[in-house]
Amino acid sequence: MAVAPLPQIGTYPHTSRWASLLEWATPLLLLMCVVRLWVMPLFSSLWVDEMATVFVLRHGAADASLRVAPQVPASIYYSLPGAAQWLLGPSELAWRLPSLAALAIAVWFIARLARRLIHPAAAWFSVFACLALRDLNEQAADARPYALGICAAAAGCWFLVRWLDTARWRYAACFAICAALLWRIHLVFWPFYAVFAIYALARLAPRRTHVPWKTAGAVFAAVGIALVPVAREALAINRHAAAHVVAPPPSLQGLADSLKLSIVMSCCAIAAFVSRWRSWPMTSRLPSPPSLTLILAWWICPPLALFAFSHISGTSVFVSRYLTLALPGVALAATAGAAAFVPPMHWRKLTIAMALLVLAFGGRWTRPVPLQHGSDWRGAAVALSREATPDTPVICPSPFVEAKSPVWRPDYPLASFLYSNLLVYPIRGRELPFPYETSPEAESYAVAVSAALLVPARRFFLYGGKGAVDFWRNWLRARPELAAWRERSLGSFGEVAALEFEPAEKHAGLP
Repeated sequence: MAVAPLPQIGTYPHTSRWASLLEWATPLLLLMCVVRLWVMPLFSSLWVDEMATVFVLRHGAADASLRVAPQVPASIYYSLPGAAQWLLGPSELAWRLPSLAALAIAVWFIARLARRLIHPAAAWFSVFACLALRDLNEQAADARPYALGICAAAAGCWFLVRWLDTARWRYAACFAICAALLWRIHLVFWPFYAVFAIYALARLAPRRTHVPWKTAGAVFAAVGIALVPVAREALAINRHAAAHVVAPPPSLQGLADSLKLSIVMSCCAIAAFVSRWRSWPMTSRLPSPPSLTLILAWWICPPLALFAFSHISGTSVFVSRYLTLALPGVALAATAGAAAFVPPMHWRKLTIAMALLVLAFGGRWTRPVPLQHGSDWRGAAVALSREATPDTPVICPSPFVEAKSPVWRPDYPLASFLYSNLLVYPIRGRELPFPYETSPEAESYAVAVSAALLVPARRFFLYGGKGAVDFWRNWLRARPELAAWRERSLGSFGEVAALEFEPAEKHAGLP
């Protein structure tokens, strides 16, 4: 089956100057969106999971402190930021550049799929539909495996489609490689194999491909054999998965929210309104049944599988970052919905309108540089170091859920995975390691620290993620020896907090 080339500037038979400006506006708006949504966040502070990436790069996957979280280093992803760090030196930019490149390649594959599955003129619209998804944009500046996973999934879908279109072995081999790599990028990406299988069946069952059943079975069997070692590792890690849960069991509302219905419905509604307003002729067409099957499976299968697994196993893995593989499916579903109302000759106009909306409402213009995942660990560390002296006690709750009894203990080393935030962004002061959540042992330790260090010092700081800081702040407020002390925030750092505690009498008479 022939595949039309991606529309480029100058390929449409427009003759007017206004039409020429429209053609140039699309790539220009794309550049503006990419700079604002993908490039500028590259220089913001790392968030918690990214600091775990840096710890793995510096200390290696075999570091003893990583035994408490074996799922963290279990990825082939780390070779990419490791190579970037070797070339550019350690920095937020170097650690995140591989993700930006991977997501750019992924969006290119998504555009090609939109052209093949929906309409040749829909490719540009699908690109801006991707950029309308904030969760997807965040992966461009995230030193974690999710952008690479999106790239492998999108490439796998493209090569699967091309293989079933042409029956050429080179596409089958490329599909098999992408499929074999996907689960090795992140152990929670297993639901996407259902997407591959469902689309293959949608083409094989009604004989809409020249690929024989035996050949398709052999290729999928080869992928399955290649994944056996990964399956063994995943099953071994899953035995202790409950210790790493960071989210409650998902609700039906959470499942509905994960499908991003607002984006899909908004694109359909805008296309329908513009079509009726401009009296466009209804010459559009919906995707073919196999194409629609791939789009719907990509959109629905990953959230539904993780939702079911979370409830059946009792271990919740329904976390937004684990659902990122479904986001291109959302963009393709939105594009397919708009295709029901947009004649081919008007895709460019609707695409430009979509791009302007993305730039205006998705640009997060309240800050010069958008915060990555809403946390500014670097800014908080700088502010605290400016205020503290080397001897000032600083209570540092771990930002990782694994830092709890019996793993955590009062003498737990700071040079470890559980306190990697202190290694990436060092602070001035006498660091006191506290756990992620309370326990009798933790509170006994806190009582001893309060009497022996905090009160005699006449000044101390509390620094960490807001959830842990809120708990320990309330705990400290309830201590009788600290009842007359007052606290002061060092600034606004998103999901990070840095508080100073001092006796109230030190500020007597001050406004």
